[in-house]
Parts: sequence; structure tokens; C-alpha cells
Amino acid sequence: MGELLNCPNCGSLYVKTNLRDVCEKCYKEEEIAFETVYSFIRKKENRTATIFEASEGTGVEEELIIKFIRIGKLKLAQFPNLGYPCQKCRTIIREGILCDDCSKELRSELSTFEQEEERKKEIREREKRTYYAD
Repeated sequence: MGELLNCPNCGSLYVKTNLRDVCEKCYKEEEIAFETVYSFIRKKENRTATIFEASEGTGVEEELIIKFIRIGKLKLAQFPNLGYPCQKCRTIIREGILCDDCSKELRSELSTFEQEEERKKEIREREKRTYYAD
């Protein structure tokens, strides 16, 4: 069963499903926008367009084009220059949510954090030990 929410675009109530994150009216508008973008980038002269160029050429917001890519409606394999920004540094990427550099940095920070937590745990364990003197 879906969840009753307000549409993030227009504010009207709708039942959220796995397929849609907006109301029926906004979904239809998004479908029209998708068709506009897809028709634009399918043209031979536009196949190498970037998201910015596709947005400028169609009037569809970049964020909506990024949404189409993320949900899999636009397949990047067919369009070599389409990509979307890394959520941390805004570098253009073609998969995931972080670029390789930001992923490596995050893994490094996580590893450092885990090592520090392990060191703190060892210190607490040593402090708990009871020593007996003869």
C-alpha cells in the first residue's frame, strides 16, 4: 500500500508508490518533459549534448534531466557527454552519487574513523582491567 504525501512539485495530496514520487498531474508533466528531452538528444546533431545544453535546448530544468538519468529513463551509454554532478564536489559523473575522488576520500575518512574507534575501545578495555598485587 502506498503512503499519502504532498507532491513535492505542486503540494497536492497523492499516494506515493514505488513508481512515482509526484502526483498524477506532475507525473504527466514530467513525461512530456522526458519526451521533449529524449527527442532533442536523439537528433544526430544533439547526441553529444551535455545536460546544460539539453536543458537550454529544451527548456527542461537540469534537475529533472538528472532525475531521468538517475531513475534509468535516460541511458547514458547512448549519449557520451551526458552526466550529472557528484553530490559532494559537483564534478560530472556517469554513475553512482559520488565521483571516484570523493568516494576514495570518504573511504579513507571512514577507515580513519574505524581505527580511532578501535583504539578508543582498546583503551576502555585496558582501563576496566583489575590488577592484584601480592
